[in-house]
Amino acid sequence: MTTTEPPAEHTATRRAWLREHSELGVCVLLLALGAVVLTDALTMDVALTQRGPVGPRTVPVAVGTGLLVVAVLLAVDVLRGGRGQAEGGEDVDLSEPADWRTVLLLAGVFLATAVLIEPVGFPVAGALLFWGAAYALGSRAFHRDPLIAAGLSLVTYAVFNNLLGVPLPGGPLMGVL
Repeated sequence: MTTTEPPAEHTATRRAWLREHSELGVCVLLLALGAVVLTDALTMDVALTQRGPVGPRTVPVAVGTGLLVVAVLLAVDVLRGGRGQAEGGEDVDLSEPADWRTVLLLAGVFLATAVLIEPVGFPVAGALLFWGAAYALGSRAFHRDPLIAAGLSLVTYAVFNNLLGVPLPGGPLMGVL
């Protein structure tokens, strides 16, 4: 019985090549993102009377095209031997693994904010976002952090809603604020 598995040498060489050219993963991501943006932009339903000299498709098409161009240029650079420089910051230890607890806490806080913003409004959801992010990033000042988060959320709501004219959902506090 014969197998069609490649020899171990070939597999090791292929893994080494992929490891040396790992930036190609970023190229694939940029390429996919550019294709999605362009597809959405070009399939956008825009009535002829709603368009001006620059229609709603202009920016998404420019961004999608830019993403595709950058993906191709980066791929060419990587295949020619270009490599991104390693982080040189003093406070970064590249030998340490990622802190997945912090990443998952932050992702959970962002997801909770997205779910809660409509029913409870931005002031409450924003306060939970700011406090949750502070907690996830290591702050344990339980008497101070919620007050700062509430103040920051109310100021953000007032600036966007009242000064900039960008309406944010107020939720149950709509009549009070």
